Amino acid sequence: MKSIKKINFVKIIFSCFFLLTFFSCTSITPYKVPILQGNIFEEDDIEKLVVGLTKDQVNFIFGTALIQDPFHSSRWDYYYSIQVGNNLLEQKKLSISFNEFDQVDSWIIENLSD
Repeated sequence: MKSIKKINFVKIIFSCFFLLTFFSCTSITPYKVPILQGNIFEEDDIEKLVVGLTKDQVNFIFGTALIQDPFHSSRWDYYYSIQVGNNLLEQKKLSISFNEFDQVDSWIIENLSD
């Protein structure tokens, strides 16, 4: 009699353990690492940008431009994106135009994630 109760108890424990393991593993999703690409610029960096800065000063604030087109040497483009898995969270582009004295003339910020 004791061995039958012991066997039933072991079966119940094993069944509960199996069910708990099965259902807990089906609800777990793998961690997806955020992927940051490009030159990340923040509002503090944009506030430092003023008309009249030289290319060296802009390079110091934002780093090397992602796109320096040899046909448009008076424009630098900075781009960045944040992606987690297949979801694109944020995507921005900053285009800085320089005048003939290689000083900042104007800039445009485009939010491409909308």
